Amino acid sequence: MAKQISIFLENKAGRLAHVTRVLGDAGINIRALSIADTSDFGILRVIVNDPDKAYRILREAEFTVSETEVIAVQVPDSPGGLASILEQMSEENLNIEYLYAFIGSSGSDALVIFKVEDIEKARDSFKERGIKFLEEQDLYRL
Repeated sequence: MAKQISIFLENKAGRLAHVTRVLGDAGINIRALSIADTSDFGILRVIVNDPDKAYRILREAEFTVSETEVIAVQVPDSPGGLASILEQMSEENLNIEYLYAFIGSSGSDALVIFKVEDIEKARDSFKERGIKFLEEQDLYRL
């Protein structure tokens, strides 16, 4: 499991640049990100090397921010690799709220960030099925 920082942003020119500058100036390295938006606002989801510091810095900069637990899964980097993981999750009735690909890689596998309804159940299921996932500190060090 890992901490993901979500930042609510108005859909205005320069807002994304501002939040990334705040993080950069604080020495926070973005490891992965995803943006979901509408015409009026967006939610920037980031995995960073120091989520506790990032949360604090962003709050001090008056951003609306929240913290969510996610899990980084190693997915075989081959045709059908993601489908195989998703099928196993379906068999376990694990509800996926959203997912996004991770910029880095781990060996010969791709990395995908999953936000699931029941993260403990997902973690236990992955262990039982031999699905590899990264521990929090390993993810932040990539």
